[in-house]
Amino acid sequence: MAFTLPELPYAYDALEPVIDKETMQFHHDKHHDTYVNNLNKALEKAPEWAAKDIEEIVADWEKAPEAVRQAIRNNGGGHYNHSLFWQMMAPVKDSKLEGAIQEQIEKDFGSFDAFKKEFGAAATGRFGSGWAWLVWNGEKLAVVSTPNQDNPLADGQKPLLGIDVWEHAYYLKYQNKRADYVDNFFKVINWKFVNELFAAAKK
Repeated sequence: MAFTLPELPYAYDALEPVIDKETMQFHHDKHHDTYVNNLNKALEKAPEWAAKDIEEIVADWEKAPEAVRQAIRNNGGGHYNHSLFWQMMAPVKDSKLEGAIQEQIEKDFGSFDAFKKEFGAAATGRFGSGWAWLVWNGEKLAVVSTPNQDNPLADGQKPLLGIDVWEHAYYLKYQNKRADYVDNFFKVINWKFVNELFAAAKK
């Protein structure tokens, strides 16, 4: 079964002024769509993998046939990461930190400000392209960073929140000021969705 590009859960301009309409159109309609198409092409050469769900593909990419392993790694991760990313964001008016994730952040990091500082450092410190993540490692929350389109699932961790720090995610608006993009990202986090992922991760 071929994978498809998911629709955005909001309008292209819904995240303004944090993320502009043009970036969302370019990022979703071009970049994410390319990952989906390239993943499907790779899976045509590995039909036994085509029946797997995307989480399994991302977690077990090292087991894929060597001829398509890197394509599955890159494009499977690109599809999965972006599918999460769109849902991890919400309009500023709908971004409210609350619930179990707030309590766990304060428990594991000492305060939200301490978490924000660590998450921001992981995002701005990632050399080149990649992601910063808040994950559940089975015992507590942690901040990690992955290169390119890798995902914490491959390391046995459950992603709860991620920020895309590839330049295509922010360059039209922020140019080389990645730190400004990362700081403003906190204004559009969909904490309701993060709480849903957290509840599922702890089961």
